[in-house]
Amino acid sequence: MEKKSMSEEECQIMIQKSFRTPMVKFLRERLEKAGCAVGDNFFKAITCNQKVAGYYVRGEGVKVCSNNLQIQDSVNQVVIRELIHAFDDCRGANLDWTDCAHHACTEIRTNHLSGDCHYKRELLRGFIKLRGHEQECVRRRVLESLSANPNCSGFAAKDSLEAVWDVCYNDTQPFDRAP
Repeated sequence: MEKKSMSEEECQIMIQKSFRTPMVKFLRERLEKAGCAVGDNFFKAITCNQKVAGYYVRGEGVKVCSNNLQIQDSVNQVVIRELIHAFDDCRGANLDWTDCAHHACTEIRTNHLSGDCHYKRELLRGFIKLRGHEQECVRRRVLESLSANPNCSGFAAKDSLEAVWDVCYNDTQPFDRAP
Protein backbone atom coordinates (compact mmCIF):
# COMPACT_ATOMS: atom_id res chain seq x y z
CA MET A 1 0.00 0.00 0.00
CA GLU A 2 1.55 3.28 -1.11
CA LYS A 3 1.53 6.16 1.36
CA LYS A 4 -0.37 9.26 0.32
CA SER A 5 1.67 12.43 0.01
CA MET A 6 0.53 15.52 1.83
CA SER A 7 -0.81 18.77 0.43
CA GLU A 8 1.26 21.96 0.46
CA GLU A 9 -1.08 23.33 3.14
CA GLU A 10 -0.60 20.27 5.38
CA CYS A 11 3.15 20.46 4.85
CA GLN A 12 3.26 24.18 5.70
CA ILE A 13 1.52 23.40 9.02
CA MET A 14 4.12 20.69 9.70
CA ILE A 15 6.93 23.14 8.89
CA GLN A 16 5.48 25.50 11.50
CA LYS A 17 5.33 22.62 14.02
CA SER A 18 9.00 21.83 13.33
CA PHE A 19 9.92 25.28 14.67
CA ARG A 20 9.08 23.97 18.16
CA THR A 21 11.65 21.15 18.06
CA PRO A 22 14.86 21.79 20.05
CA MET A 23 17.21 21.26 17.08
CA VAL A 24 15.30 23.63 14.78
CA LYS A 25 15.07 26.26 17.55
CA PHE A 26 18.82 25.95 18.17
CA LEU A 27 19.75 26.27 14.48
CA ARG A 28 17.48 29.28 13.95
CA GLU A 29 19.02 30.97 17.02
CA ARG A 30 22.54 30.30 15.73
CA LEU A 31 21.66 31.67 12.29
CA GLU A 32 20.32 34.82 13.92
CA LYS A 33 23.50 35.19 16.02
CA ALA A 34 25.56 34.77 12.84
CA GLY A 35 23.64 37.66 11.26
CA CYS A 36 21.40 35.54 9.05
CA ALA A 37 18.02 35.48 10.76
CA VAL A 38 15.45 33.27 9.08
CA GLY A 39 11.82 34.22 9.52
CA ASP A 40 8.88 31.88 9.11
CA ASN A 41 8.53 32.92 5.45
CA PHE A 42 12.05 31.51 4.80
CA PHE A 43 10.36 28.09 4.61
CA LYS A 44 7.90 27.16 1.89
CA ALA A 45 6.02 23.96 1.15
CA ILE A 46 5.95 23.27 -2.58
CA THR A 47 5.22 20.47 -5.04
CA CYS A 48 8.48 19.18 -6.53
CA ASN A 49 9.19 17.50 -9.84
CA GLN A 50 12.34 15.79 -8.53
CA LYS A 51 12.33 12.92 -6.04
CA VAL A 52 13.83 15.00 -3.22
CA ALA A 53 12.49 15.89 0.22
CA GLY A 54 13.60 19.50 0.08
CA TYR A 55 16.40 21.90 -0.72
CA TYR A 56 17.96 25.24 0.16
CA VAL A 57 18.22 28.09 -2.34
CA ARG A 58 20.53 31.02 -1.57
CA GLY A 59 18.50 34.21 -1.33
CA GLU A 60 15.18 32.36 -1.33
CA GLY A 61 15.22 29.95 1.60
CA VAL A 62 14.17 26.39 2.23
CA LYS A 63 11.77 24.56 -0.08
CA VAL A 64 10.06 21.51 1.43
CA CYS A 65 8.61 19.04 -1.10
CA SER A 66 5.16 18.23 0.24
CA ASN A 67 4.48 15.60 -2.41
CA ASN A 68 7.53 13.56 -1.34
CA LEU A 69 6.82 13.52 2.42
CA GLN A 70 4.21 11.85 4.60
CA ILE A 71 5.03 12.43 8.29
CA GLN A 72 6.10 15.15 10.73
CA ASP A 73 9.47 13.54 11.45
CA SER A 74 10.39 13.70 7.76
CA VAL A 75 9.47 17.39 7.59
CA ASN A 76 11.52 18.05 10.75
CA GLN A 77 14.55 16.33 9.19
CA VAL A 78 14.29 18.36 5.98
CA VAL A 79 14.07 21.61 7.94
CA ILE A 80 17.10 20.63 10.07
CA ARG A 81 19.19 19.56 7.05
CA GLU A 82 18.44 22.69 5.09
CA LEU A 83 19.07 24.97 8.08
CA ILE A 84 22.58 23.49 8.30
CA HIS A 85 23.07 24.34 4.60
CA ALA A 86 21.76 27.85 5.32
CA PHE A 87 24.21 28.16 8.24
CA ASP A 88 27.10 27.13 6.00
CA ASP A 89 25.98 29.61 3.36
CA CYS A 90 25.72 32.35 6.01
CA ARG A 91 29.15 31.84 7.56
CA GLY A 92 30.94 31.16 4.28
CA ALA A 93 30.48 34.30 2.24
CA ASN A 94 32.51 32.70 -0.54
CA LEU A 95 30.60 29.39 -0.56
CA ASP A 96 30.31 28.41 -4.22
CA TRP A 97 27.63 25.76 -4.78
CA THR A 98 29.08 24.97 -8.23
CA ASP A 99 32.47 24.09 -6.66
CA CYS A 100 32.49 20.35 -5.91
CA ALA A 101 34.67 20.72 -2.81
CA HIS A 102 32.41 23.42 -1.34
CA HIS A 103 29.30 21.40 -2.14
CA ALA A 104 30.88 18.22 -0.71
CA CYS A 105 31.82 20.01 2.51
CA THR A 106 28.35 21.34 3.25
CA GLU A 107 26.83 17.94 2.39
CA ILE A 108 29.29 16.16 4.71
CA ARG A 109 28.39 18.55 7.52
CA THR A 110 24.66 18.33 6.87
CA ASN A 111 24.55 14.55 6.78
CA HIS A 112 26.82 14.23 9.82
CA LEU A 113 25.14 16.86 12.01
CA SER A 114 21.45 16.50 11.10
CA GLY A 115 20.92 13.01 12.49
CA ASP A 116 20.00 11.71 9.04
CA CYS A 117 22.64 9.01 9.34
CA HIS A 118 21.62 7.80 12.79
CA TYR A 119 21.63 3.99 12.79
CA LYS A 120 17.85 3.80 13.41
CA ARG A 121 17.18 5.85 10.28
CA GLU A 122 19.63 3.70 8.35
CA LEU A 123 17.90 0.50 9.53
CA LEU A 124 14.57 1.89 8.29
CA ARG A 125 16.21 2.52 4.91
CA GLY A 126 17.37 -1.10 4.80
CA PHE A 127 21.04 -0.53 5.62
CA ILE A 128 21.94 -3.01 8.33
CA LYS A 129 25.42 -2.22 9.57
CA LEU A 130 26.11 -1.32 13.17
CA ARG A 131 29.83 -0.59 13.08
CA GLY A 132 30.97 2.34 10.96
CA HIS A 133 27.49 2.93 9.60
CA GLU A 134 27.42 6.67 10.22
CA GLN A 135 30.48 7.61 8.15
CA GLU A 136 29.47 5.15 5.43
CA CYS A 137 26.00 6.74 5.32
CA VAL A 138 27.45 10.26 5.19
CA ARG A 139 29.73 9.29 2.29
CA ARG A 140 26.91 7.57 0.39
CA ARG A 141 24.51 10.47 0.80
CA VAL A 142 27.15 13.07 -0.10
CA LEU A 143 27.94 11.22 -3.33
CA GLU A 144 24.20 10.99 -4.13
CA SER A 145 23.86 14.75 -3.69
CA LEU A 146 27.00 15.57 -5.66
CA SER A 147 25.85 13.37 -8.53
CA ALA A 148 22.95 15.81 -9.03
CA ASN A 149 25.42 18.69 -9.47
CA PRO A 150 26.39 18.94 -13.16
CA ASN A 151 29.79 20.31 -12.13
CA CYS A 152 30.61 17.20 -10.09
CA SER A 153 30.29 14.25 -12.42
CA GLY A 154 32.37 11.09 -12.30
CA PHE A 155 35.59 11.18 -10.34
CA ALA A 156 35.16 14.86 -9.40
CA ALA A 157 32.54 13.93 -6.79
CA LYS A 158 34.60 11.22 -5.07
CA ASP A 159 37.83 13.23 -5.30
CA SER A 160 36.14 16.29 -3.78
CA LEU A 161 34.62 14.21 -0.99
CA GLU A 162 38.00 12.71 -0.09
CA ALA A 163 39.83 16.06 -0.33
CA VAL A 164 37.61 17.79 2.24
CA TRP A 165 36.45 14.85 4.38
CA ASP A 166 38.61 15.32 7.51
CA VAL A 167 38.18 19.07 7.83
CA CYS A 168 34.46 19.10 7.08
CA TYR A 169 33.50 15.98 9.04
CA ASN A 170 35.22 17.40 12.12
CA ASP A 171 33.69 20.87 11.71
CA THR A 172 30.67 20.69 14.02
CA GLN A 173 29.70 24.38 14.06
CA PRO A 174 27.26 25.68 15.24
CA PHE A 175 27.31 22.72 17.67
CA ASP A 176 30.07 22.14 20.21
CA ARG A 177 30.19 18.54 19.05
CA ALA A 178 28.17 16.37 16.66
CA PRO A 179 24.68 15.93 18.10
